[in-house]
Amino acid sequence: MRRRIVLALILATSLIGPAAAQNDRGGVHTETQARLAGGGDPNLIWNILGLFGLIGLLGLRQEHPDDGYHPSSVE
Repeated sequence: MRRRIVLALILATSLIGPAAAQNDRGGVHTETQARLAGGGDPNLIWNILGLFGLIGLLGLRQEHPDDGYHPSSVE
C-alpha cells in the first residue's frame, strides 16, 4: 500500500509542469542562456591553462614509502 502511494505521488509530480511564475523571468536571461547566446568562449585559453595546472598538481603527490616493497614468499 505504501509503495502504491509513493509511486502515485512520484507519477503525479512528474506529470505536473512548472509553475507559471518559474517560466516568467521578466526578460532577464539566466547565466546559461546568456553564455549560450554569446557564442564562443573567450576564456577557453584560461580553462586549458588551468587544466594543465591541475594535471601538474598530480606530480606533487607523495608516494607511500611501502609502494615499491612487495615481499615474496618464494625467496
